[in-house]
Amino acid sequence: GITYLDHAGSALFPESLLKAFTDDLRNNVYGNPHSQNISSKLTYDTIEHVRYRILQYFHTTAEDYTIIFTSGCTAALKLVAEAFPWIPEGTKQPSSRFCYLTDSHTSVVGMRGITASMNVLSVPIKPKEILLSEKNRLPAEEQNCMTPHLFSYPAQSNFSGTKYPLSWIQDIKSGKLRPIKIPGKWFVLLDAASYVSSSPLDLGVHQADFIPISFYKIFGFPTGLGALLVTNRIAPLLRKTYFGGGTAAAYLAGEDFYFPRKSIAERFEDGTVSFLDIIALKHGFDVLEKLTGGMEKIKQHTFALAHYTYTMLSALKYANGAPVVRIYSDTDFSNPDVQGPIINFNVLDDNGEVIGFSQVDKMASLYNIHVRTGCFCNTGACQMHLNISNGDIQRNLQAGHVCGDDIDLVDGRPTGSVRISFGYMSSFEDAQTFLKFIIATRLPESDTEIPFQSSVTKLMTESVPDDHPSFNNADKLSLIPRISDRELGNNSSATKKTVSWQPPEAEAESIRAAVSETAVPTCRRGGKPITVTNIYLYPIKSCSAFEVTEWPVGIQGLLYDRNWMVVNQNGVCMTQKQEPRLCLVNPSIDLKKKVMVIQAEGMDPISVSLEENTGKETVICESKVCSHRVKTYDCGERIADWFSLFLGRPCRLIRQSSDMKNRSNQKNTKGLASATNISLSLVNEAQYLLINVASILQLKEYISARLEEPLEIEELIQRFRANIVISAPESFEEEEWAEISIGALQFQVVGPCSRCQIICIDQQSGERNKEFLQSLSAARGRKTNFGIYLMNQTSRSSFPDILSVGSQVLPVLKENTEIQPPTSSEEKYSG
Repeated sequence: GITYLDHAGSALFPESLLKAFTDDLRNNVYGNPHSQNISSKLTYDTIEHVRYRILQYFHTTAEDYTIIFTSGCTAALKLVAEAFPWIPEGTKQPSSRFCYLTDSHTSVVGMRGITASMNVLSVPIKPKEILLSEKNRLPAEEQNCMTPHLFSYPAQSNFSGTKYPLSWIQDIKSGKLRPIKIPGKWFVLLDAASYVSSSPLDLGVHQADFIPISFYKIFGFPTGLGALLVTNRIAPLLRKTYFGGGTAAAYLAGEDFYFPRKSIAERFEDGTVSFLDIIALKHGFDVLEKLTGGMEKIKQHTFALAHYTYTMLSALKYANGAPVVRIYSDTDFSNPDVQGPIINFNVLDDNGEVIGFSQVDKMASLYNIHVRTGCFCNTGACQMHLNISNGDIQRNLQAGHVCGDDIDLVDGRPTGSVRISFGYMSSFEDAQTFLKFIIATRLPESDTEIPFQSSVTKLMTESVPDDHPSFNNADKLSLIPRISDRELGNNSSATKKTVSWQPPEAEAESIRAAVSETAVPTCRRGGKPITVTNIYLYPIKSCSAFEVTEWPVGIQGLLYDRNWMVVNQNGVCMTQKQEPRLCLVNPSIDLKKKVMVIQAEGMDPISVSLEENTGKETVICESKVCSHRVKTYDCGERIADWFSLFLGRPCRLIRQSSDMKNRSNQKNTKGLASATNISLSLVNEAQYLLINVASILQLKEYISARLEEPLEIEELIQRFRANIVISAPESFEEEEWAEISIGALQFQVVGPCSRCQIICIDQQSGERNKEFLQSLSAARGRKTNFGIYLMNQTSRSSFPDILSVGSQVLPVLKENTEIQPPTSSEEKYSG
């Protein structure tokens, strides 16, 4: 099963929540709350009951707080920035300031964009500066200034889990602490989104002025719903310019007249609220209480798991005594009042060098462990803990790194880290599975054992109420499909045909003449020439390879390569990551008959026409491949039924539409002279992927030694799913190439291919073996690069280009000098 360790990203919802919610919808009719009919009145009354339930949950009442429903915490923060009664610079009155803790979510820091547009200054405050802010006390004559200032800080850091003192709320409002030395009245925004997912918040005691939250952090469902809790003392001071449906008591369409509703909530909830999602919250509160016994018990349970994991993780050492991880924390995980259930770290090698977070993420995926990586939308904390300067951030951007990508190291230094977090559904087994994963991947030769009993586990068990079901078994998690290593048997895939493309006889001689005229057939002096040994195309994305000896090249790469893909019932692309059995589907192309024949064991062959269906009945749809939008069309019910039967789940086959053949991938065409003319099929990165047999042989020796069993080179070649396989004298010399020529074809090297867990899937059986990606990472020094991406430089010839096995490969080094072969005394063949 899956070990889910990203509860700080989103909680998981229990099946009983969905059942209670859908039963409610089946038994009741809920209309638009702005109408006056019976079903609408029911909706309105239910929403008001949920408002009361939220206030009760946070130990406050409608006398003190108003709840404004929003689309999430981010929308609540934006609302505060727009509505706060700022006094801008340049007026006769002292101007307002917006101060925020640097350990804040992007959505908090982003408020400064709005304040800047209002001519209000923003001031970032480091955590240690707040502790010294008692020195900022004002003289008595300045203490009567009423200029409003806003200070924002998180109740819990979403980066490290550090809990900042809730006592700051009263200390800042009273003037005991001042973020900066300036006269005026301070209001406090407490970002509680991360905190309330695993800790109780008592607003009767800690009365912040604004508290934004997102409910999916607590319940997992519904998503896209949050709220702003605002104190009634400041609510009347909030300003609003836009007014949407439901917010007006009266207005004129022909004149500038508008009078808002009296209720603060109705005044700020533009349009119809997400009333069905709000109704789902009632069931969220009910189920959470029933399963756990309340948030205090969740706090103790999740902290015990984090404390245990932190303790064990900190103790892991290499044989030379070097630590296995570097943990980024402000606490020692000894007190749940100052530390939440979040552990942030980077994995190190035995020399103390950081192993990039994307490599750790890939490895974790092999073990079905879901973690979060990067900077977690908290650049300030990331800079503070990883010692990343402002200049580093800007240089990393220039190097191509942006928030959320997988560039984990720049000049050997980490750009982010790994985060695990626990929720009320987390179990002791989850913590142990994670620790065993770290040990298996970093200390495979050690006999390190993880203790099952300790004072930590005792604390955890005591935190679970006897009269409540176990958190682990209380409910089935319907959100996440349980993907496990499938017992697929040892069925070999259908035999691949090795075919040659034969152009019409009349054209054959002229084509060959053109090729011989433009090609440079001379061998490199003193060394073995590099030649193409295998050519593969993959007509259906993530399905089996179709091997050929000669094949035409189109504007997108090999003709018909990755022109089709399988999608699930939601239209989302399916790959072997989610469905390993795709590798058992064997497509082959018959150019003469103009059909693609699809075969799989136990299934009757089925064919699909190569001619594009442009009829009126064609269903055109938009899909995404690696975040790039492509236009596709559905291949019909017959083939959809075939795939659904074989894979045992609803799915469909779609094909890229010809009017989208100019899809350009800016990420990978960066630096190419003709980037705007480069066209991609349904590939992830580039038109072609090339691997070198010498590199395969070197890796084969390494993996075979670790597996302690022989390994066929053909199996490795299939795992790496290349289009072009070459035989070069030196292993990994292909990574030094800038351009190559193959016959009359010219290619530019885009960059290395960073491998994912698909190489762990045996392409003949669909079985997974984690060792392959781990061995590649170890063999390549913490990287998982293997093979290079190529883009075809458009030929000026009027004849169709052909790629053939046996063609000579002429590379040019990155320094734009032709590669020099080794002399006979230096020549070696790795592997």
